[in-house]
Amino acid sequence: MIGVILAGGRSSRMGGGDKGLRALGGGPVLDRVIATMRAQCDDLLLNANGDANRFESYGLPVAPDDLPDYPGPLAGVLAGLDWVAAHRPRCLFVVTAPADTPFIPKDFVARLQDVRAEDRALITCARSGGVSHSIAALWQVALRHDLRKALAQEGLRKVTDFLARHPVAYADWPVRPYDPFFNINTPEDLATAEAIAAGR
Repeated sequence: MIGVILAGGRSSRMGGGDKGLRALGGGPVLDRVIATMRAQCDDLLLNANGDANRFESYGLPVAPDDLPDYPGPLAGVLAGLDWVAAHRPRCLFVVTAPADTPFIPKDFVARLQDVRAEDRALITCARSGGVSHSIAALWQVALRHDLRKALAQEGLRKVTDFLARHPVAYADWPVRPYDPFFNINTPEDLATAEAIAAGR
C-alpha cells in the first residue's frame, strides 16, 4: 500500500504557507500525519507544489501537481496515482490523506481496505459522524485516466462530482472523544487541534 499525503493546497484561510508545517504540540502537523501513515503503509509520497526542498528532511519523494492553475485536491490525487503507476506498477490501490489532518486513526488504512474488499468499490472514503471525507480515501490507481480527463478536458473541480461517477464505499469512525478527521483550515482550527492534542 502506498500512502499519498496531500500537501498541495494554497492554505488561503491560514494566510498562505504550508498548513502541514505549522507547529502543533511541539512539532509540525505533518510529522504526526507521516508517523501515522508510515505505520500503515509500505511507502509514502508527498504531493506538494513549489520548492520541494522545504520537505527534504522527511526523505520522501515529492510529486507536484502537473495541471495548471491549482485545480484543487483532485489534482493532488491525480499526481499521486500517476506517480504510483510509474514507480510502483504492481500497486493497484493508493490511500490519500490530507497533510492538515493530524489525528488520523491508527486503523485508517486497514478499515478502508476491509470495506473496499467487501463492497468492491473503486473508491472508499472515510466517514465520521455521518460526514464523508472525500480525500481521506482509498483509490484504484486505474482511475487516473478518468480523473485526468475530468480535470484537464472537462474542467471538473469538485471531488464529490468525481465520486458521483464511480462506485464509492464508506468506512465509518466515531467522533468521540474527537473527530479523527478534524482538519486545520484556520488559526482557530489550529487552536482547537492544540486543545485536542493536549487532551483538553
